[in-house]
Formats: sequence, structure tokens, C-alpha cells
Amino acid sequence: MIVTRSWLNEFVSLKETTDERLFEIFNSIGLEVDRVEKISIPAKIVVGKILSCEKHPNADKLNVCTVDVGSGVRQIVCGAANVVDALFVAVATIGAIMPDGLEIKPASLRGVDSEGMICSSTELGLPKLNDGIMILDDSIGILEPGKELREYDTLNDTIFEIELTPNRGDCLSILGVARDLSAVLETSLIESKPSKSTKKQKIGISRDATLHINSDVNANLDYVATSSKDILCFAPLLILIRLAIVNKQTSTAISAITTYSIHSTGVILRCYNSELFKDENNHININLTKNSEGVMCVTHNNDIASMIGINQSTQFIADKNSKSLIIEASYTNPNNLHEIDISIQKDDLYYITSRGSNPNLEIGLTYITMLMEKYLQLEFNDGVLSHKLDIHSKSLVIDLDDIHSIIGQSLDKSKINHILKGLGFTISATKENSFVAIIPSYRHDIENIQDIAEEILRIIGIDKIDAKPLFFTETVHTSSAIIEFRNKNNIRHRSTAHGFDEALTYVFSDKQLLEKYNFDTLHEKLSLLNPIVNELNTLRSTILINLLLATKNNINYGKKSVKLFEIGSVFSPMRAESEKIAFIWSGQSQAESIINEGKPTDIQFASFLEKLHGILGAFELLPCSHINGLIHPYQSADIVVNGKSCGYISKLHPTAQDEFGINTTFIAELNIEQFYSKHINAEPTSNFQGVYKDLSIVVDKSIPYSSIKSYISKEELPLLRSFYPVDIYQDSSLGDKQSLTIRFFIQSSENTLTEEDINNVTNGALDALEKHLGATLR
Repeated sequence: MIVTRSWLNEFVSLKETTDERLFEIFNSIGLEVDRVEKISIPAKIVVGKILSCEKHPNADKLNVCTVDVGSGVRQIVCGAANVVDALFVAVATIGAIMPDGLEIKPASLRGVDSEGMICSSTELGLPKLNDGIMILDDSIGILEPGKELREYDTLNDTIFEIELTPNRGDCLSILGVARDLSAVLETSLIESKPSKSTKKQKIGISRDATLHINSDVNANLDYVATSSKDILCFAPLLILIRLAIVNKQTSTAISAITTYSIHSTGVILRCYNSELFKDENNHININLTKNSEGVMCVTHNNDIASMIGINQSTQFIADKNSKSLIIEASYTNPNNLHEIDISIQKDDLYYITSRGSNPNLEIGLTYITMLMEKYLQLEFNDGVLSHKLDIHSKSLVIDLDDIHSIIGQSLDKSKINHILKGLGFTISATKENSFVAIIPSYRHDIENIQDIAEEILRIIGIDKIDAKPLFFTETVHTSSAIIEFRNKNNIRHRSTAHGFDEALTYVFSDKQLLEKYNFDTLHEKLSLLNPIVNELNTLRSTILINLLLATKNNINYGKKSVKLFEIGSVFSPMRAESEKIAFIWSGQSQAESIINEGKPTDIQFASFLEKLHGILGAFELLPCSHINGLIHPYQSADIVVNGKSCGYISKLHPTAQDEFGINTTFIAELNIEQFYSKHINAEPTSNFQGVYKDLSIVVDKSIPYSSIKSYISKEELPLLRSFYPVDIYQDSSLGDKQSLTIRFFIQSSENTLTEEDINNVTNGALDALEKHLGATLR
């Protein structure tokens, strides 16, 4: 954000404030100054009035001018083409030292004497305005031949370039910055008041224009219109200079004054050519409606003139050929813009709208109409066409003890109230030790008492707060966030204890790689507009791609065994966020040593599975239901907890392994929430000894162990504490069947087991398997 001293001075008095003090104030209130530049026009450069201008007798591109410079009339040769249009100009008289060090001396140009130089803006140290000389007008002050230009404060200015944090959209205008200054300087803002019209009576706007609202409008809008007439096509010098200082480029006088008014007030303003909105009766019809994507639009005859707060169609923009104007002031809550289609074309004003423009539309309209009446000689209709939404002001109950605790120092209540009122807050319901602060509608960033304390602190100045030693207090509390944090930390600690290193990669990934290995990518309408690099051009839908790239880098640096894990977010095509944990183990199963004769074997599925069991706890495996280009077709499985699939484990597909240039690798990606510790009610332990009993059965090879487990569990055998497979045997003599040995742990809580108790358990299990699966005892 760029401001100038003289521009700020139009909104808040800075007569008693030096540039050095302004610099200190800006930095102390959080508006960090990135650059300060002083524009000082040298002595002996004066206002000149051109009395005559004739062609040079010996040069086609030169003109001979007689110029009144106050102390007399001088003859000056000038090569600028636009000098023929000038009346008042900047003249460097004899003896003047220009900013680049050039001394002005009498000269003869092609045989004609010249006493001085008619200057361009750049020759005076001002920004470039055109390719010719700078033509003066009374926007900079009263023009008197011979008056030195260094006496005009609006030209001899100080420029401050301020770095704004994203939350300070209210300071994207001269008025917004001035508001903060007024709070520090304890002075009132200067109101811009329109000059009284010399016309006795104006035509009401409703006689010439009508606002048609065809759907729910989620924006505040005001419209004013001008009477039909020719519009002057020259913008005043002061506006052109200031716009050049803040790097705003415009092509017409209308766009210059509009851009200037927006930068001054922070109100979103757009000028339309009203001729395009007229019907056969010469009546202006402005239609407000929503398009198919829910965006509020200004339309006429099914043509979109603008999308409120987003863009304006070129054909409807008022230009120098327009005979009359409609001026729109709008405010759109920035929260309403978050869900718009990112592919919609946006113009420069969207940046202000999306960060929070000034909702006081009256200020913007008053300012722009005042400038257009003054400089473009326009006459506006009486009244305004309006659509207003109720902007519900947020309010906070402020406890002074809490404020003092946050700031670390007791402050007088009246001083706190004075600061907040200066910043635009409304104070009400005042009690002895508290009050209600109503937050101004332009401060979208104020949410809680900490934000209020920050506002107070930055205006007072942090250097004014007494230094104290740190003192920490903590309230014992438990919340879902804390429980989640502890669970993640427990998983992290177990992962590192089992030899895995934690990786931290970007939430961005390479779209081409995701598509190559059949992972989801963002919907086109939600794609990233400005990726940090070409290889990180989308939000990731899996962590594994990033971990594989990290694995590849580690192997390239000589690592022979890489064990990585990462906890992080992944995103669906519609940007729905979820949290996963991913594991990778690549290369050797152990370090080279004398035990393995320096030739360790690569890892196996069982080794990787054992590590995950140690980290995550109990889970089951089912045939893999996930599909992507990283999963091995024959060595993969779903990981199931409490009957719910939460991810997969797999050997890396050989093709992917070769493409990444890595050794034997195993991967897993899981929903981490499924492995958070759950509350388990304690049960009494038995004082009686348990026994292990093996049961060997013969079943079809096609029957998965999950079916066997399910039927045994359904029997509800009270003495059966646990069971698990311990051996599987296949032989040609068994044909299409296999032998499976299951080990049962049997225990009673009430007495010592008898042989009958043990047989009841094994027989019950065998009966269930015979009945449902056709199993037989081996």
C-alpha cells in the first residue's frame, strides 16, 4: 500500500507531524514501512504562463514560446509536441540546478535564443505522466506566474510504501491509513463534503433510472447517474501524479478519477456507460440477478455488465465517448467470495473486495461525485438507487482484567475507550470493570478479546509497556484437540522406536505423477492458480508419492535402507481434507554386518507387517480393495480395524519401483484416526491358570481365514479368551483342501479348568466350522 503525506493530509491533519514521526508511527502501529521517498523540486523552477507558441524557423519539431515567468517574459525553445495545448507549465529558469545535476544556462537552439527550459514531470523528479511536458492546472493550487513549484505541497511530497498483513484490508485506502493515524495523533478525521450545486433543482434519479432486483442480493449497492452531456476528457494533474506514484495506470479521465476515489476511500466504485442501459423510452434499467453459479450480476438485455465485486465487462465501462454515466458503489462480504469458481476472470478490484473493502458506500459516492462535478463539469441526478443488506455488527464483552492480563500492564479505562473510539469502535453498556465494544463493519479481522488487546497495544506502542519477566499459567483442561495431539504423538514415538524417520513434505504434489499412478487430482475449477513451483502444482491426494520421491533422494545419497513415515493431510477432488499416516520401507532389512557377511537380505512382507503391528496395534488383513498404480497385484491387503477398512499395505508395484529407481519397497497408507487410543473399560483378571489347545482342521483352500474366525466368534464360547492360526499345510494328497492349525487360549474366571471344559470349547468351535464351512478334523 502506497500513501503520500499530502494525500493523507486531506483526511487527517499532519501539520504538526514530521516525516520522521510518521515513519515511527507507522512502524509502531503495525503498518511496517518498506520505503520512504522524498520528492523535492529544486529552486528556480517556477510556474510559467505561455503567451504565444510558434513553429521554430529552422526545425520542424521545435516550437518557440514566449513565457511569462513572473520576473519577466522569456523566449524558450521547446521540443515537446503537447506544448501547443499548454497554458501553464513548469519552467526551469536560468541558474536552476535540475535533480540530475544539469544547470540551466542561456542557449541557442538552431539559431534561436532560449532562456530556460519547459520541463516534463520526470525532469522534475516526479513520475512519468506522458511523453511531453507537464501541463499545470489549479488542482495543485492557485497558479501564479513566477511562483516556485517547491512552494506547492502537493508536488513536494513524501511517499511511504507500507507492508500490510493479509488481515488489514481496512488499510487498503488512504482513508483507512488516516483512520489509524487519527487514533494515534488523537485527532478527528477530516470529512469530505460535496460543494453546493449552483443548479437550483436537480432531476430525481428515479425519473431517469430504475433498479430491478430479480433474485436475492448478497451485496450492498448504491447507484448514482449523470445527466446527458459531453464529458471533459482531461484528468487533473494532481490526480495523475498521485496515481503514477501508487503505480495505477489509467487511460481516461473517468477511469483516473474512479481509480483515485477507490484508492482514497476504499469503496469499490465502477462507472458504466449509461447509454447501454437505456430502453426505447430513453429510460435506464439496471437489472440485478444471479447467474447459474450463484454470482450476483448487473445485466441488461441478457448481457452481463459486471459481476459484483469481481469484474466488469469492457463494453459497459464508461470512456471518453460516453455521454452519461452510472456510478456503482458496492460492498460484498469477503466471506461470500470464497466459494466462487476460481476460473472466473477477475479484475484489479477483486483484490480489495476479497480482503474487505469499505462498506460505507456513501463516503465513496460523495467523494467521486465531488471530483467529477469539479473537474469533469458533470451534473448528477438527485438521489441514489440503493439496495441494502443489514450488516450485523459483531460485539464483544470486554473485561478490563482480561485486557490488563493480556497486555501485561494496567491501563486507564477511559484511555482504552478513547483508543477504540478513535479506531471506529462503538462503546456501550459500560460497567465499572467491563464494557461492550461494537466492532466496525470494516474490521473483518477482529474476532476476540486478544484482537482488541492487540489494537490497544499497537496504538499505545509496545515500547510504552513496562518490561516484565515472563510468567506462565496453564489451566488443566482436556479437549478433543489435546486428545488428538497426544494420540498423534504416541504414534510418532512408536514409529521412531521401530526405526522409522518422520518426513515432512509439502501438501502439494505433482499432478502428472498423481495421474500417472491413478490417484485423484483436484477438480479443474479448484486447481491451484499460482503453484510455488511447476512440480508442486496441485494438492496431494496421497502422501506416498512425496515419500517415494524422498526415498529416491535418500537412496541417491547412498542410503541402503530407508524407513520413513509421515502424518499429514490429503485432499479429494473437491478439496475435502482428511488426515492420513503413510509408511515406506525400502531396501535392506538390516545393516551390513559380520552376522550377514555384509550381504543383508531385502525386506519381506512379513517384516514390514510386523513393524506396523508394533506401531499401530492389532488389526486384520483382507484382500485389497484399493486400486492405484503403486499397489502390487499379488502382495497387498486392506488393513481392517474393528471390521472397518482404514487403508492398505502393499509391496510397491515393480513398474513403479523401476520408474522411481529404488530397491524392494513396501508401502502403507492409512486413516490415522482409526488407530487413536480408545477408552477401554477394565475387566478383572482371572486367578486361575489358562491353557493353550491346538485344533487342526481340513478346509477348502478357497475359504479365507476371516470366515473361519467369524464363525468361531459367533459361537460365544465363554471360556475362549483368544485364538489365532499357527500353521497351514498344503499337500498334493489333500487336493483342493488345506490343513489349518488354530491355537485356542482357554481360561475360567471362576474355577480350575477340567478336561470337559476344554473339550467343550474345541468341540464347539469344530461343530461351527463343520456346519458352515464343511471343515473336518484332521
